[in-house]
Amino acid sequence: MSTIDDVDRWREELESKRDEKDEFFADHPQSPIPPEERDSFDGLDYFDPDPDYRVTATATVHDDPEVVLMDTTAGREMRYLRVATLEFDLEREDEDLEDGAFELNAYQMESPNEEPLFVPFRDKTTGQQSYEGGRYMELSADRDLADGDEIVVDFNLAYTPFCAYSDTFDCPLPPEENWLEVAIPAGERFE
Repeated sequence: MSTIDDVDRWREELESKRDEKDEFFADHPQSPIPPEERDSFDGLDYFDPDPDYRVTATATVHDDPEVVLMDTTAGREMRYLRVATLEFDLEREDEDLEDGAFELNAYQMESPNEEPLFVPFRDKTTGQQSYEGGRYMELSADRDLADGDEIVVDFNLAYTPFCAYSDTFDCPLPPEENWLEVAIPAGERFE
């Protein structure tokens, strides 16, 4: 992000989205928080907003997407199509954290509907500071992606799947190809 104003605006939008989500989890009938636990729910836990984890990725689009079977938390398999590979660099100010080039695969369900790109992932926070089943991101491009296109990947929007809060949900687990060998202390925490 280029200016302090841009960073401030991004941070305000992120905090607003987090407040909306907390409200949904506390009050909405479709909240994954069991009804008997909603009165004591006081909001989700988040890593501090960090613009270092809002990166621009370069897409490699798979014209003939491969089927990827993802195991789920209920022991089933779900079919997804690997539609793109997103390559990005991490350059962080914290000297204790590893920088470098990384990639994540983006998927869509086998359906004719236009859907956001589904990017499930694990990282070095998984099972310690974030949910043991991994986290998700959904990315929307403003048009159909082509090879070499850039798309923003904001790990500050990474979220914990509903199955972390209730066994009534069955969630896909990130495939091994989306296990990052680096810590991503951004987005939702879950301990």
